[in-house]
Amino acid sequence: MSSSAGGGGAGGGGTDIASLLEKAKELDQLKKDQDDVVAEINKIHKKILQSPEMVDKSVDAILLKLRGLYTRAKDLSESEISASTTLIGLLDGLLQSGASTAQRKKIEVGEPKKKRIKSDTDTARFSAASMRNQLDQAANLKGEQVAARVKSDDEKDEWFVVKVIHFDKETKEYEVLDEEPGDDEESTQKYERKYKLPMSCIIPFPKKGDPSSAPDFGQGRQVLAVYPGTTALYRATVASHRKRKSDDYILEFDDDEEDGSLPQRAVPFYRVVALPEGHRQ
Repeated sequence: MSSSAGGGGAGGGGTDIASLLEKAKELDQLKKDQDDVVAEINKIHKKILQSPEMVDKSVDAILLKLRGLYTRAKDLSESEISASTTLIGLLDGLLQSGASTAQRKKIEVGEPKKKRIKSDTDTARFSAASMRNQLDQAANLKGEQVAARVKSDDEKDEWFVVKVIHFDKETKEYEVLDEEPGDDEESTQKYERKYKLPMSCIIPFPKKGDPSSAPDFGQGRQVLAVYPGTTALYRATVASHRKRKSDDYILEFDDDEEDGSLPQRAVPFYRVVALPEGHRQ
């Protein structure tokens, strides 16, 4: 497997409006779920303030419930970032497809479909406060290692582990550092590569110290994972069921044949992320 890197790029031209609207609906549902969790947390806070003696009697149960709610809120927030990042990627794909507004208007759409599209479009109007929250969370990734798509063309996407140096809220761009030294073709010196990448090219890794908040990919699911011994990420399939969320994933990487079969390789859960839509390898 190659581990070369290059300049940044954007998603494929096969993206369509239906995928965009479907993801917008998912984002809207995440926002509603977040509101429900926050309301439940506020209820418990209010009860604690009104009846402190209740806490003394059942402190463990209350704290456990609060912890579960806060964990759920954190999961939903991270899912919101992931959905928003995918939406940005879908929009990039539509913009690059070259389809003008005039061309799209020529597409014949039946009246029921028009109504459905209008309804779906309404769900995409999430609040400015939610967007600010996403930008704040993106800024909080400074100093963290993330998965980054550093190169993309018609044939393949290249993903690497990089370190976030800075996030610009105005341009919505990350400045990242590939800490793995590369070879300068014109000299024998090693050098570190820096990139400026849009939000759609970044996927945060699960927290190493908090496996409970990490996504759980089941057997047979395709994922994007760090190939053992490298800083490159490739498409792989989950080969077996894990008993605990802290367990390593057993993966079979695409194009990794040895003697006619795919070897199974162990990869830590905090180096496995969801496979981006439209990934090319």
